[in-house]
Amino acid sequence: MRKIRALGVAALTSLSLASGAYAQQIPAPAEPSSAEDIQNALLGGVPNGRWKEGLMFEGISPQPWLQSAANWFPGTEEVQPEEMRITFMGTAPLLRPGQMNTSVFVELGNGDNFIFDIGEGSVANYQAARIALNELTDVFITHLHVDHFGALPYLWMFRTWNGGWHEPLRIHGPSGRTPEYGTAAMVEGMKMMTAWHRDAFSVFPTGTGWDIEVNEFDFADNGGVIYEKNGVTVRHWQRSHAKDGATAYRLDWNDLCFVWTGDGRPNLLDVEYAKGCDVYITEQQQEVVEINSGVQGVPPFLARYTIDTHHTPTYAAGYIANLIQPRLFMTTHMSYDKYLLEESVAEIREHWKGPFHFGAPDGIVVNVTKDQIWVREGILPEFPNVRAPQFDFTNEQLVVPAPPHAREDIQNAEVRETELDPELYYPEGYHPELLPFWPVEGDLVVPMEMMPEALKNSMGAAWRHREKNREILKEMGKF
Repeated sequence: MRKIRALGVAALTSLSLASGAYAQQIPAPAEPSSAEDIQNALLGGVPNGRWKEGLMFEGISPQPWLQSAANWFPGTEEVQPEEMRITFMGTAPLLRPGQMNTSVFVELGNGDNFIFDIGEGSVANYQAARIALNELTDVFITHLHVDHFGALPYLWMFRTWNGGWHEPLRIHGPSGRTPEYGTAAMVEGMKMMTAWHRDAFSVFPTGTGWDIEVNEFDFADNGGVIYEKNGVTVRHWQRSHAKDGATAYRLDWNDLCFVWTGDGRPNLLDVEYAKGCDVYITEQQQEVVEINSGVQGVPPFLARYTIDTHHTPTYAAGYIANLIQPRLFMTTHMSYDKYLLEESVAEIREHWKGPFHFGAPDGIVVNVTKDQIWVREGILPEFPNVRAPQFDFTNEQLVVPAPPHAREDIQNAEVRETELDPELYYPEGYHPELLPFWPVEGDLVVPMEMMPEALKNSMGAAWRHREKNREILKEMGKF
């Protein structure tokens, strides 16, 4: 042991001497090159003081705070105070494993977020993107085709169960030609459809989470403002989609603008209300109806008739974009198939020569600021963990409302008596402490100082970030 130590000391001494010798060999700083040489070497050939590469456009470049310019990884980047982030959570009219039905998620630097359409299956992508369901409060529906609102019952039920008892779900959508075809009637039908589910889940805390607030607006009130809060304005206009009651939306905040048209035939109302918007998103349908019949199983005559009564051909999408002149033009609600992409770009470029990107497949992320826009592919895990509920701790306490019912209120005692005795299936020497009854009377109120640190960290981060951003924006006079 002494020899080893001695050798160790000797080796360290030798290393120190060697390091000192190496340090003495580091050359002194060289004489700087001339300003002209530096300019020519580092910026030579740069026209007008900036790089211009290929077909890239002014302002289409990654923001400096992005963790990766190629991909977006859920939970790794906070939305900046002056930023808008758009994520395509569902992108197709035909539901399939690679593409969920249409849904577009908009997050703002003031902490607010908005869902535009919530098609079947799209909730899986929200969860994969590390969005807690109780963070989702405002849903704007363009029209009542099932592929645009089919996931609403799931969001409503499981948002409440997942901590969404703090405020109602707000549904914004158009009226119908007659009342039974409007958004309010759809919500009433959804309440009937989920009656058993809600009663069964009433043994859990519900609070105000099931108190849906419906904002049904007149579909024909073109340009009408339907939302105005925290510096955010949302207005709408009607779309020709075979039946009255389809609408488009424009969101304005912090001198940034987002448009999602929903489905419909090409029309000049988009030009009037979306003119000059930062990001203009519309649907597109490629007119390769004979090829699609073999790939998608839709007879050519049915595909042709559907496009001509309901949808925007890709040529027309590019034509309208050229009239609107957005900073970035995007298309979604499309089959993202490799054999269609080149055809789509060729049709778009017939009229639109500016920045363009597909709003597909699922997980495409767009970061928008006043000077830059960048589009990336989001890396959504196939088997994600669901994010814990995110609560507002501004009152320095967590309030969990008492469940409306106990099992005894809604279930016959006889069926509970048929349940197996847990002693039969738990191993010898192991028996968890079971919780067959809600453990407190009335609301559970937990002061922050009594909150376990692990729970505090997992449940409060998003809300604390929101409040921090709002404080910054208040100081800047933004709202």
